[in-house]
Amino acid sequence: MLWVKSLHIVFVASWFAGLFYLPRIFVNLALVPPESAAERDRLILMARKLLRFATVLAIPALGLGLWLWLGWGIGGGPGNGWLHAKLGVVMLTVGYHHLCAVMLRRFESGGPARSATWYRWFNELPVLLLLAAVVLVVVKPF
Repeated sequence: MLWVKSLHIVFVASWFAGLFYLPRIFVNLALVPPESAAERDRLILMARKLLRFATVLAIPALGLGLWLWLGWGIGGGPGNGWLHAKLGVVMLTVGYHHLCAVMLRRFESGGPARSATWYRWFNELPVLLLLAAVVLVVVKPF
């Protein structure tokens, strides 16, 4: 079980690394002047590769977490409300990941982008999600 936990932590940390940096690329894309097509194309390529990388890392992170939950019974029984809250955080993280994919498609199609400031604030959400997940797992407040 410790190997599964270790791998789960590594894949979650790696997945979050992608989620930390991808919106930063969006900030840069929002700042690209319209006449700078080469810069825009390079940033979109970087974002596309990073999204693909983060998606590949998310799959084993989620699979190993599911294995810990269902296979080893972690979080089962009374007094384990923390796990339900953590599952909510996981769902929010998957939703955030999906939203990043939607935003990238919008950039690729040349659709309207939000301001760089908006993307800077959006970039802070995965920090809060990771903080919530870690506190729930380590502290188990309920």
